[in-house]
Amino acid sequence: MLLDLQGISLSFGGVQALDDVSLSVPSGAIKAVIGPNGAGKTTLFNLVSGFLQPQEGRIFFKGEEIQGQPAHVLAARGIGRTFQLVQLFDHMTVLENVMVGCHRRGRAGLLAGALRLPWTFPEEKDIRRWAWEALEFVGLTNRAHHFAAVLPLGLKRLLEIARALAAQPTILLLDEPASGLDAVETERLRDMILALRDQGITILLVEHDMSLTMDVAEEIAVLNYGRLIADGPPRAIQKHPEVIAAYLGTDWQA
Repeated sequence: MLLDLQGISLSFGGVQALDDVSLSVPSGAIKAVIGPNGAGKTTLFNLVSGFLQPQEGRIFFKGEEIQGQPAHVLAARGIGRTFQLVQLFDHMTVLENVMVGCHRRGRAGLLAGALRLPWTFPEEKDIRRWAWEALEFVGLTNRAHHFAAVLPLGLKRLLEIARALAAQPTILLLDEPASGLDAVETERLRDMILALRDQGITILLVEHDMSLTMDVAEEIAVLNYGRLIADGPPRAIQKHPEVIAAYLGTDWQA
């Protein structure tokens, strides 16, 4: 397994955000995590990406225990993510935002860049090329020199994906990527997710758009009040009575 969570628990005050959650993500797969608001989905993402630490349990990535390591270390190890609430550098251009995501692929640090050492110039060209390739993938090259602040929400989400891809992640955590997208943009997102899987990038997806989720996910884990209530292929999840009652609704059908 590429990612393996074993007995993860975390509470905030008297609220149990996650309660003894165990799940695995196979390499090269698309796995979704679904559940009602407050079920613990984003908390799980924050634990995997190093923004939070579990109070109990262990997290393994590529067979190595990673809980306790900070977010920037885990990003450098290949864990990329987007956020439910878009987090961009609004005062920077679209291209510059993605170039920031390339930092782990370069050798130049802050001092070398500030001193404009000769060997940093070829690297800067590489970073611009890598960033442009990521923008091409999400279809934002025509906005490359616009400030991120002026983009509509749907395009901001695509920009976040491009920035995450620029770091060449092994696994990409997508938190509500279809939120704010129209039907055409959602269809493009679906194709992007499948294309990333075909390129060998493992996807862990949190998404309320059930049509998109059921269409792309090979496995689905379901959280409710911080507990894992189901984990399996989409067809089994669709028929699971506890899932229907907790999330999909009793009148939901495939």
